[in-house]
Amino acid sequence: MRIHFIAIGGSAMHNLAIALHKKGYQISGSDDVIFEPAKSRLDKYGLLPGEMGWDESRISPDLDAVILGMHARIDNPELLKAQALGLKIYSYPEYVYEQSKSKLRVVIGGSHGKTTITSMILHVLNYYGRDFDYLVGAQLAGFETMVKLTREAPVIIIEGDEYLSSPIDRRPKFHLYKANVAVISGIAWDHINVFPTYADYVSQFGKFIDTIEENGTLIYCSEDQDLRELVAASDAPIKHIGYGIPEHSIENGVTYLSIDRTSLKVFGDHNLMNLNAAKLVCEALDISAGQFNKAIASFTGAAKRLEVIAADESTNVYKDFAHSPSKLKATIDAVKSQFSQRKLVACIELHTFSSLNKDFLKEYAGAMDKADEAIVFIDIKSFEQKRMQPFSENDVREAFANPNLKFFNDSGQLKSYLLSLTYQDTNLLFMSSGNYAGFDLPELAAQLQR
Repeated sequence: MRIHFIAIGGSAMHNLAIALHKKGYQISGSDDVIFEPAKSRLDKYGLLPGEMGWDESRISPDLDAVILGMHARIDNPELLKAQALGLKIYSYPEYVYEQSKSKLRVVIGGSHGKTTITSMILHVLNYYGRDFDYLVGAQLAGFETMVKLTREAPVIIIEGDEYLSSPIDRRPKFHLYKANVAVISGIAWDHINVFPTYADYVSQFGKFIDTIEENGTLIYCSEDQDLRELVAASDAPIKHIGYGIPEHSIENGVTYLSIDRTSLKVFGDHNLMNLNAAKLVCEALDISAGQFNKAIASFTGAAKRLEVIAADESTNVYKDFAHSPSKLKATIDAVKSQFSQRKLVACIELHTFSSLNKDFLKEYAGAMDKADEAIVFIDIKSFEQKRMQPFSENDVREAFANPNLKFFNDSGQLKSYLLSLTYQDTNLLFMSSGNYAGFDLPELAAQLQR
């Protein structure tokens, strides 16, 4: 098989390219810019394009397929050439389905917690030496890549994103996988640039339920009222299993499951609900609750999900992928609940199309209220890159409904301010789907005044 990737540098795209290369396929690719770690990973396997940019000469009739990444535009010259030649063009979720039609497909959907639930399942399956394929949205300890596709594995675990599949395939990714076992972790409006109303967004999860294979299983968060109503209204011929927060206790900054005193390395109500979802999936894969608890005790979390980047006896510094209002609130609540005696300095970078949309900004009202010090950062270049109107400091403060909130749009000023604070008995939390304008967060954490 000869396959060409247009926009090979994407997070899922480069991992899929490596997975297919390992499978013995001939892989080529292109992109206009490729960042780390994709650049080094592609180079390691001889898949890094020799030159950046698009070149229609890379597209020839002897290609078996073209996989199109979301980063490409509909007027991409390589895409236009592939269309003119009548080549088969896939989005990456469409191709993953083609590669896994004969497997049992577990698809993890929801507005939050997808990566963590998927990561927990992978950790447990790996702990017991199971043979499985996977697609996950973050790097995990013990897994070289974020995608694995083999001929032999009987099951595949897929993180099912609700965002669009490709520039020419406007279906949400998770609609394409046709799950045998599906999870919905909850619904909280996101991607306003694609789903302009909450009703539009919710309807995508109803359609996802309808894609579950007949006699399949839906595992869903019963704590979410809108999701409960969606499940109750569905007439899909599938089994429904609800879950919530397991009984637990917190002692000296450590969370224990009440049933057998299993100590966890993760914390917070959302992580505990994620754990219950993962446990139900694993039970469907013939791993008992006791076996699950034994394995999950060593789970340290996925990259950028409440990841500790510095710690001492009185201060933890975390980075987290939280960016939507619900994720932001849940992450702050988790850290405050786990360390109730410590102050919390919480900083969010607004970076996505939704968070930089003035109409959506009001959804953040009250999201940072539990932080002792709330900080919002926006790299002014983000507005320029997305061609959006910048916010004023007053816009942000009013939207968050927090008169004490501090706002920065200059990374140097933000860094200076953070270094001016004292962090004795204080935790610092960085949240973003971006990179804080190139901040070296571990270096900054090392300079803090404890």
